[in-house]
Amino acid sequence: MPFNPIALLDYAGVAVFAATGALAASRKQLDIIGFLFLASVTGIGGGTFRDLILNVPVFWVGNRDYVLICAVVAVLVFFTAHRVESRYKLLLWLDAIGLAAFSVMGAAKGLAITGSPVVSIITGMLTATFGGILRDLLAGEPSVLLRPEIYVTAALAGAAIFTLGDVAGLPQIVSGLAGFVVAFVVRGGALRLGWSFPSYKSRPGRRPEDIP
Repeated sequence: MPFNPIALLDYAGVAVFAATGALAASRKQLDIIGFLFLASVTGIGGGTFRDLILNVPVFWVGNRDYVLICAVVAVLVFFTAHRVESRYKLLLWLDAIGLAAFSVMGAAKGLAITGSPVVSIITGMLTATFGGILRDLLAGEPSVLLRPEIYVTAALAGAAIFTLGDVAGLPQIVSGLAGFVVAFVVRGGALRLGWSFPSYKSRPGRRPEDIP
């Protein structure tokens, strides 16, 4: 892929998500190998899942720069994380940036490969969320999916805005920036203001004899 604004978002998203994985490792007081592992899984996990679904070569196999970015970020966080007072709060905000970047990048690749706006939005959402889900699962952190604030919807919004802009013929840098901003604002609003959807209110099920 030529170096363009969408490619820049891809590199930035990998770096930011890798940082969240390394921060999760710091909270668990892991060794440097643990930092490298969690940073890499988080940084390239979403894109790997996307490429497997699209049945295309996995992006980091042909471009080792992505793995190197994860490694460099992991080492930097290993030596600097202790300076951050609230690492979980930083993790969530960096995750919001990575989510916004990957919602656009994932949508762009899905649209380029399939030409389908629906597939584009879905791949944008998956790319933006899967790495964070893996990070929380492996690190034993509270899953971002189980927090009350909006999460997946932010990725869907960013991917949808990019896709609509691209289909409408807007320059890719415009649609990409719009998608990034929308996803980050929605997720940032959820973190800052607690935006959420109404939660399910449980009701007792009917007894078998009451079912017609």
